[in-house]
Amino acid sequence: MPTEYKGSCLCGAVTYQADVAPRYRFNCHCRDCQKITGSAYAPIAFFHQSELKIQGELKYFESLGLSGKPIRRAFCVTCGSQMFGLPELAPEMISIRAGTLDQPNLYQPQAECFVSHANEWDILNPNIVHFEEMMRKR
Repeated sequence: MPTEYKGSCLCGAVTYQADVAPRYRFNCHCRDCQKITGSAYAPIAFFHQSELKIQGELKYFESLGLSGKPIRRAFCVTCGSQMFGLPELAPEMISIRAGTLDQPNLYQPQAECFVSHANEWDILNPNIVHFEEMMRKR
């Protein structure tokens, strides 16, 4: 039986679930992710939009990503938890923030991205591949 990926915001007003594993998983160290999370990086897992079922009210903030294309980020309107990312660069995809998973240990990153933006005090995972900028297929 496949693993179910379920999660929610801090207050529980927004929930999501997917019955398939994420397509991509990486820790993004770009400055936008640092600013939006208030942390060293954003742990991100990508699904096809059709694979993720979302319930609850969201508010969106749009900014340009380093690709030069917009990224819409979704937040819970009640508690402000950052929930999802919708990059125009990959319009069929949606990302979740791994910290919102009910079982966050399901998240196993494949890579560290934008490590050229990582802070000196940030500790990168030595067991996965590092990309100076965006993750590329090998």
